[in-house]
Amino acid sequence: MSYEPVVSHEAEASDEFETRLKVYEGQRAAVARAGKDPVNAPMIRHWCEAMGDTNPAYSGPDAIAPPTMLQAWTMSGLSGHARGTHAYDELLGLLDDAGYTSVVATDCEQEYLRPLRPGDEITFDSVIESVSEKKTTKLGTGYFVTTRMNIRVGSDLAGTHRFRILKYAPTGRAGQPGQHKKPSRPRPVVNRDNAAFWEGVQRRSLLIQRCTGCGTLRHPWLPGCNACGGLDWDTVGASGEGTVYSYVVMHHPPFPAFDPPYAVGLIELAEGVRMIGNVVGVPYDKVRIGLPVRLEFREYDEGLVLPVWCAQEAQQMQEVVA
Repeated sequence: MSYEPVVSHEAEASDEFETRLKVYEGQRAAVARAGKDPVNAPMIRHWCEAMGDTNPAYSGPDAIAPPTMLQAWTMSGLSGHARGTHAYDELLGLLDDAGYTSVVATDCEQEYLRPLRPGDEITFDSVIESVSEKKTTKLGTGYFVTTRMNIRVGSDLAGTHRFRILKYAPTGRAGQPGQHKKPSRPRPVVNRDNAAFWEGVQRRSLLIQRCTGCGTLRHPWLPGCNACGGLDWDTVGASGEGTVYSYVVMHHPPFPAFDPPYAVGLIELAEGVRMIGNVVGVPYDKVRIGLPVRLEFREYDEGLVLPVWCAQEAQQMQEVVA
């Protein structure tokens, strides 16, 4: 008697999907694009100042660009480049349709073959180098997609840039709705400089750091005063009044513990400092700069207490109903 191996339909479907993904290896992701600006001295100066790099090779009449700026000359800025090729967009769409809607950059590799100098005009193209087998990570299950970009000056290859992303379904959402408990919200990073702030939040008190030397209030909490350099400080309790100084509405990428869309505001407190927090009590599309808000504390899973900012009119309406 002989036995045929049993292969599940799920495994067959997975193999078929991965075969479809592998078809895109070797196809173009971008073709003959030009850098938005020539290599230029002001950008080199800004880069060196930000990095604290004082290498004399990057200044003067014979300056070259720092090799690590290679990708900077290909970046699109706020105006953007044209989208990727049909093949690249199709690959990402295929992953989106299969539920792998989240994305995170994981690593990059660069190879420098020719120095870039002010005035050089760069062009670049890229290819989909590889699509991995399905991988399970702490973030979730998905596929690593690697592209390789070639950067040229004229016909000279100046360098290559490999960029790898993970397209994934967050843990608990990988095609199995309702089978997993909703993930916990991320915990704040607590260190010796801000521990007293989070201890105050746990007691439902919003504490602002104050320099005892010059009286300047500051947030976020820091080990020293930006105004006078003093290291000694105490705290004052915030009144809880504030206004929306600026805000964004989060739509994508989705995070497992949150329900987009939602508004995140930069709140200017009555005391003059600013801090970031969720704006609640009104629909996300009704949040506006200058909107009056008031502090609330909300307890989330496992005793996590966080400050949020409720629109004043929403609070007033709740008080009337009560």
